Amino acid sequence: MAMTGTVTLRLDADLKHQAEIICEEMGLTMSSAITIFIKRLVNDRAIPFQVAAKDPFYNESNLKHLRAAAQRMDSGVFETHDLIEAE
Repeated sequence: MAMTGTVTLRLDADLKHQAEIICEEMGLTMSSAITIFIKRLVNDRAIPFQVAAKDPFYNESNLKHLRAAAQRMDSGVFETHDLIEAE
């Protein structure tokens, strides 16, 4: 396959470095990883992974509550309850 095109993209330097390390661990170059992505995009006519808005369950208010509950459990301060069967 003849290489006829060039794609230029801008990335945060740290993000690029992390991606290069992961690609290297998998025996890939950044170019080959991006080529895999583009081939899947073309073959499947879709982005090859799920793209979704962040789950609202994990908003900062809920995370604060979950962290506090985890700290209480870790310190042994918690109550147990029987499970309630749904009707």
